[in-house]
Amino acid sequence: MSENRTFNHTVTEQGSGNSWLQHGFNSTNTTGINEYRQGPLCSVFPTKPAQVSSVQDLFEFICSGPLLEKIGVTAEMVAESIDKWLLYGRLLSQLFQLNELYLTVPQKARIYHYYIPVFLWCEDQIKQHRSTFKNEEDIPPLVIGFSAPQGCGKTTLVFALDYLFQKTGRKSATISIDDFYLTAEGQGKLREANPGNALLEFRGNAGSHDLPLSVETLTALSKLTREGMKIKPPRYDKSAFNGRGDRADPSTWPEVEGPLTVVLFEGWMLGFKPLPTEVVKAVDPQLETVNKNLEGYYDAWDKFIKSWIVIKIKDPSCVYQWRLQAEIAMREAGKPGMSDDEVRDFVSRYLPAYNAYLPTLYLEGPNGSDPKHLLTIEIDEGRNPILAT
Repeated sequence: MSENRTFNHTVTEQGSGNSWLQHGFNSTNTTGINEYRQGPLCSVFPTKPAQVSSVQDLFEFICSGPLLEKIGVTAEMVAESIDKWLLYGRLLSQLFQLNELYLTVPQKARIYHYYIPVFLWCEDQIKQHRSTFKNEEDIPPLVIGFSAPQGCGKTTLVFALDYLFQKTGRKSATISIDDFYLTAEGQGKLREANPGNALLEFRGNAGSHDLPLSVETLTALSKLTREGMKIKPPRYDKSAFNGRGDRADPSTWPEVEGPLTVVLFEGWMLGFKPLPTEVVKAVDPQLETVNKNLEGYYDAWDKFIKSWIVIKIKDPSCVYQWRLQAEIAMREAGKPGMSDDEVRDFVSRYLPAYNAYLPTLYLEGPNGSDPKHLLTIEIDEGRNPILAT
């Protein structure tokens, strides 16, 4: 895409459809998962059900999941807490408008092998966090960071976790790195200051975020420890200026009220660490400026995060395939979508950062993370967790 091209569709950095939902809901719909804070999700009932015939069958299915050992849950623990598993499964089925007794195998796997185990891990992290404070102390919310490439389903995961927290009596808030993009005016100045650098032509890479706004927002959220305390975290409108985007009008920002228990903070580049200049230049010379910009991100984002979930992929090229699937689905649904060439151009602006920073992220963990508070989940091309090799 040339810089002067008029965007006639909303470019979205996240989401690429949810095949496990039988395509009843597409996460690239700009009124859907990318605006998940504003409305319900819909799906369709499966036409070829894999009925959960008994609690025993479900118990065995749960125990076959790839994440149980990673989160420290044994079969005995599942048996003792099976009522909770049933409750959470019922709640998630309601959320996605699925019949809990007639789930397809992909739907069962997504709920019982992925979302519920991650929720249980988050609950354990919250308990550990809260145990470090005395009874009379105000307890700040635990900030859990979700670092995962675009299109791998992190926004839907966060949506499901937020729903479970709300339904089980926890006050939670969700934010995305997208909420902190520069205004349209700020993006224009960034573009002018970096002529010819395709990685900074549009929003996305390090340098295209309002870091002072990040600090202000995360600091304010951490202080929501009592009833009656409220703030309005920012939101971003990706449809503004023909898809170039702009900060949403403050009147549309949601209100968050304390006391907060947990903040779910998600983004494709959370936890990325600056690397030696020669390393990033070997990947792409344009990354040198991005890498320099990244130096300010730890203080603006990562230092607020006490627990981390890293969703790991084997090959960054999956991002292109997921994005392409999403745009094809949008076009087939009669909605504006990027052409194949536009998808290739769009993803090409992110691949250098993936190729440069993901190896270190996977090897060392996010910037400033504690291994005791880090859950790494490797997913396959279908966006499902797989057993660690």
